[in-house]
Amino acid sequence: MTRSATARDRGFTLIEVMVVISVILILLGVALPIYSHALARKREENLRRNLETLNQMIFQYALDKQKPPQSLDDLKSAKYLETIPEDITGRVDTWVTEPGDGTIMSLEQKDTDGIIGVHSGSDKIGSNGKAYSTW
Repeated sequence: MTRSATARDRGFTLIEVMVVISVILILLGVALPIYSHALARKREENLRRNLETLNQMIFQYALDKQKPPQSLDDLKSAKYLETIPEDITGRVDTWVTEPGDGTIMSLEQKDTDGIIGVHSGSDKIGSNGKAYSTW
């Protein structure tokens, strides 16, 4: 004996659908800020790594060539870097170079004109409360 479908057996009520949608929205409200924070953390980690690499290569160039590089392009053309890494802005042309002020990086150094460091060109504030340009 088969039973015919009644109105109650045919689908979901409006209340049931609204409860499911509400649960989904609550889960999204919790997940999106966590995801956004994780992305920001990764970008900052990448900035730290790029700053460390660039400053290391500037120092190594100065030791090897006995003079600091004149620009970041010097590091690339001398094969210290394959490409200039991106700043936190997502571009390579926003790096701010720190000019040499007569600082001698090695005893054999002949010339002090050039760059001795690099900073981010971003004016945004990092998760540590400091501007990226001061890192």
